[in-house]
Amino acid sequence: MDAISGPAIAAAEPQSARRVMTPPSRFGDRAFEWLTLAMAMAVVVLVILLGWELCRGSSPAIRKFGFHFLTTSTWDPVAEQFGALPFIYGTLVSSLIALLLAVPLSIATAAYLTELAPLWIRQPLVSLIEMLAAIPSVILGLWGIFVMIPWLRDYPFPLLKRVFGWTPFFTGPIYGTSMLAGGIIIAIMILPIITSVSREILRSVPNLQREAAYALGATRWEVTRIAVLSYAKKGLFGAVILGLGRALGETMAVTMVIGNTPQIAASLFKPGYTLASVIANEFTEATTDLYLQALFEIGLVLLGTTILANLLAQALLQTMSTTSTTRAVQ
Repeated sequence: MDAISGPAIAAAEPQSARRVMTPPSRFGDRAFEWLTLAMAMAVVVLVILLGWELCRGSSPAIRKFGFHFLTTSTWDPVAEQFGALPFIYGTLVSSLIALLLAVPLSIATAAYLTELAPLWIRQPLVSLIEMLAAIPSVILGLWGIFVMIPWLRDYPFPLLKRVFGWTPFFTGPIYGTSMLAGGIIIAIMILPIITSVSREILRSVPNLQREAAYALGATRWEVTRIAVLSYAKKGLFGAVILGLGRALGETMAVTMVIGNTPQIAASLFKPGYTLASVIANEFTEATTDLYLQALFEIGLVLLGTTILANLLAQALLQTMSTTSTTRAVQ
């Protein structure tokens, strides 16, 4: 009996070992890979469909005006003469003003909340910043009309005119609704976005960076500047680009305070217009096909401007990365 059972057990052992060594199914990994790939490609397809729809809707205007649409300042729906240059100028200038105001304040606020603020005040400030990001743009626009514009017209704008009136940027009559007011309201809107993203980036800096700087005798300011801000500069730059994307496309709040005048003026006290504002203001008033097609082309220009700004930011970020690597090797 034992002689018979011995060979049977010996023959069964390799089979059980083969069952144990059988590799697991790769179906789950492949399904997850294809699912995430489909989701990523859906974003690309969405952008392509958006661009295609804008191109299709604006193709007659593109054929009629050509490249002059981007270099002409005339916007006359009655005569059906359309040019987007004042809107491009207003979009870029108002966004630049917003970045100049919001970026230093946002990064300084994020650095304070991460490195310096006591625990008892840190969370209330974070909650207030997040609450500011949740305010609808139309509410900020109403606040801008009834509170910000009168205050700017009575106090800061006259002061700027007295101090910097010798420059072409702060000359002329003060109306209140102006390019500078539009830039300020955009800065208020992008400030919580840049602050929140910058705060999370600074929190992700390893404590080893700070401890090493303190061990070398650095002060708190030197630790923040060298070990934290310098380490996180790429992420901070990404936060700024995220704010720029919001600034380029902001509509309602800017429409309510910028003046909505299609002109190009050096003075920031003069009214202006943006690409997003002209679409919001005049889309329902487009009574002719060419007028509607010109507004579609405005949307196409806005999309192209946003994509171009992101591509330039990526190129600049790549240059910064290459420069840092070269310095590290040297």
